[in-house]
Amino acid sequence: MTKDQTKAEPDEDFDGATGDAQPHEIEYLFAHSASGITIEDGGRISLNSVSPTTLFFSDRPDRVTGHITTEDFVAQWGEGDDSFAADPPNAVLSLFEDEHVSDVVVVLRDPVLSNGDLSYSVDVTDGDLVATSGPVSLFIDRLGRPLSPMSVAGVRRRSRRRGRRRVRRRMR
Repeated sequence: MTKDQTKAEPDEDFDGATGDAQPHEIEYLFAHSASGITIEDGGRISLNSVSPTTLFFSDRPDRVTGHITTEDFVAQWGEGDDSFAADPPNAVLSLFEDEHVSDVVVVLRDPVLSNGDLSYSVDVTDGDLVATSGPVSLFIDRLGRPLSPMSVAGVRRRSRRRGRRRVRRRMR
């Protein structure tokens, strides 16, 4: 997983001195969906019956979307100097159960895809990790931006803090 270099459109990032458009980086975010989760010993989670494709998308101005096979996603985990193996990503794990959804912010390491299940070593940074029989989604932050204000995990963290502040104000 490395940042993709693309050629900018002529009206973007224009270098007037040379007359050439400068390449810019597109930073992708990724999403897995699965039928459930298993919490394993030793700080691992397993996404049960994970989708065979992983969605990727980028933010403005490019707004690129697409799919990569989950097998290729795992195979490319350690490729490049700025890979996810070198700089483990933050992710938000959304757990759906009946009428309740809970989100857990984690740091992901060491993905293993086996028999349709995808497992990761995780460190929980926010929330409570609990097994669920409902579907799950895992939203993986872009490279090099752990818990930045606009990252998936950063937005989730801010939302939780704002919610706690609102509750405290109502209690006064």
